[in-house]
Amino acid sequence: MKNNISADDLAVLLAVVREGGFRAASQRLGIAASKVSTTISRIETQLGTPVLRRTTRSQHLTEAGQLLVDRVGPLLSAVNAACHDVATFGGQIQGQLTLNVPGAVMPDILPPLLAAYRTQHPDVEVEITVDSGLVDIVAAGCDAGIRYGSVLEQDMISIPIGPRRQQMAMAASPAYLDAYGVPQVPKDLTAHVAIRYRLDAGPLLPWTLQCKGQSVKVEPQNALILSVGALNTGLRYAQEGVGIIYTFRNWLDDDFESGKLLPVLPGWWPYIEGPHLYYPSRFAPKPLRAFIELCQATPAEA
Repeated sequence: MKNNISADDLAVLLAVVREGGFRAASQRLGIAASKVSTTISRIETQLGTPVLRRTTRSQHLTEAGQLLVDRVGPLLSAVNAACHDVATFGGQIQGQLTLNVPGAVMPDILPPLLAAYRTQHPDVEVEITVDSGLVDIVAAGCDAGIRYGSVLEQDMISIPIGPRRQQMAMAASPAYLDAYGVPQVPKDLTAHVAIRYRLDAGPLLPWTLQCKGQSVKVEPQNALILSVGALNTGLRYAQEGVGIIYTFRNWLDDDFESGKLLPVLPGWWPYIEGPHLYYPSRFAPKPLRAFIELCQATPAEA
């Protein structure tokens, strides 16, 4: 079997996977949707096997298609990075930096970093996709991702970004605590209602408390469950007395100072490891390398 699949055709396949469909891929690539369909059919004919399962509403990779994308994606990224580096050799860094990040880093961790990055590299366009799930950033067409925790795909490396530790905290409105009482010990929380967050298509974020080396998990009653991507929106519901909220302590500081929210069990507030930037271990394009260098040069917060 001859294999004459061009890099351009493979780039179309990756665009379909990244954008989630033929029409979105055609808009991203600036070509007709019919050409996208013809390209995918040509790939399948040359390979002798389907790479996509098509329905009237969506397209999903077959096992063979997934294998192809996993192998080809990093290689095309490397080719694009090399061509970009040669084209901008010795000059101002140009191009695009695409990041896949959780909503938790959007309000306070990313803004100062991106402001400094844009000052240093004004010709780079930055695009951010907010997604809290575990994502194959290469298949998603992103240069790098930011996540909490240490679960990484193969051939990925990571560096700390922002604070090395972040303290979690619990709070409730004065009206809620007047109505339902103030918890005195962790087990009291099981009698209270809470504002909880759910990981994308996954479990609820656990409420883990720590004090003097002791760690406990508690399960309050759920009053409201929000997507983890809406972390910073839960504060408004807590202010209205919907329930107790468990979130980043620094997000609560203004409400503590104003009296809109009151601390709950402050002696049990735990620390968690801060977020990490992760990216393929090879062939980072110049815009990404510059962002990595900025993150490494930025003093670590406590």
